[in-house]
Amino acid sequence: MSCDLLITGVRPYGGEVVDVLVRDGIVESVGSGLEAPDGVPALDGGGAVLLPGFVDLHVHLREPGGEESEDVATGSAAAALGGFTAVFAMPNTDPVADTAVVVEHVWRRGVEVGLVDVHPVGAVTVGLEGARMAELGTMAASRAQVRMFSDDGRCVNDPLIMRRALEYASALGAVVAQHAEDHRLTGGAQAHEGVVASRLGLQGWPATAEETVVARDCALARDAGARLHVCHVSSARTIEVIRAAKAAGVRVSAEVTPHHLLLTDSRLRGYDPVNKVNPPLRTAEDTRAMREALAEGVIDVVATDHAPHAVQYKDTEWQAARPGMLGLQTALSVLVHTMVEPGLLDWRGVARVLSERPAEIGGLPDQGRPIAEGEPATFALVDPDAQWTVRGEALASRASNTPYEGMRLPGAVVATVLRGRITARDGKAQE
Repeated sequence: MSCDLLITGVRPYGGEVVDVLVRDGIVESVGSGLEAPDGVPALDGGGAVLLPGFVDLHVHLREPGGEESEDVATGSAAAALGGFTAVFAMPNTDPVADTAVVVEHVWRRGVEVGLVDVHPVGAVTVGLEGARMAELGTMAASRAQVRMFSDDGRCVNDPLIMRRALEYASALGAVVAQHAEDHRLTGGAQAHEGVVASRLGLQGWPATAEETVVARDCALARDAGARLHVCHVSSARTIEVIRAAKAAGVRVSAEVTPHHLLLTDSRLRGYDPVNKVNPPLRTAEDTRAMREALAEGVIDVVATDHAPHAVQYKDTEWQAARPGMLGLQTALSVLVHTMVEPGLLDWRGVARVLSERPAEIGGLPDQGRPIAEGEPATFALVDPDAQWTVRGEALASRASNTPYEGMRLPGAVVATVLRGRITARDGKAQE
């Protein structure tokens, strides 16, 4: 497929309208009135905002072993339609991605599908069991070139294992991403510990379970001189821990999900399992703190924690339902609604939290690059004036467990370009 392309009538970072000429996947010219050389296809941007392609540090593609919920092909299609050009696939698969064989399988499937760059995340411990450290070095040296390790879905609770993982990852130039949850405080928990859980008779999940692990791990990362990434921050008190650690020079970064920017535990009143997620939806005060911290830069990035589940795992009683929500195709719109419309972020800010910082944290030198001559032509084209209604069955994921069902959201990705090749356009992934 051609990596030559002329994109007309787009506004980089929401600025002036220009045309962008791409040759061999690289931006050759940016200016007005550019003409396509013979044989070069054209894409009419129609005044869309042009941003660097989005990078998601936290997705669940379910392959291998969970293909009834999602696989690399369907997850990649959802990612491309959401404006993403690179995703990091978490290791809680079956078998677990704790060996070079499994991470290479996931990486190879991403290459075969070709819609986004799929970067496998390697497990920190064997089988995600928290007892014995996995072979981080062999995964890093594999063809998948793993640069992020996590036991996401479970916390690395043992401080000695976490310390060693940070030290090994540092030597490998990698980052450890922690699912911060002290399981001794969350056993049997079903909802955020607060008024709503009490009224519904659900066992509470204290924010302290997140805050204390983050505080411990920041101290461990400080001593190891290592990079720590905190997954799906949900508590206002955790933000204060991260702020203090950054001020002290700790190499810590953090992510927030779109659903923790928008949704609160008030949605649990109907016991609809679509709202069950880990960590749980918290209070309006926590949601407001997430938005402010993202605007300030204390929280570095938005990551979807895209977690598809087949109907048999979600359409059941609350306690039996698996936690998780779809997020790839709605992420940009939720960010527009929660951050752009209120004036907390401009389009350069969106590029920072969805493209530039995620690429930097994930060690991707060819993603999140400036829109400029000589740079890779990897873009998301966004219609800021669009309005669309979310329908789970219409999304590209194999599952349909979206918490935004029937919600009308602003902003829409109209096209995605990966190194000069159109991977999504007008609501369809381009195979």
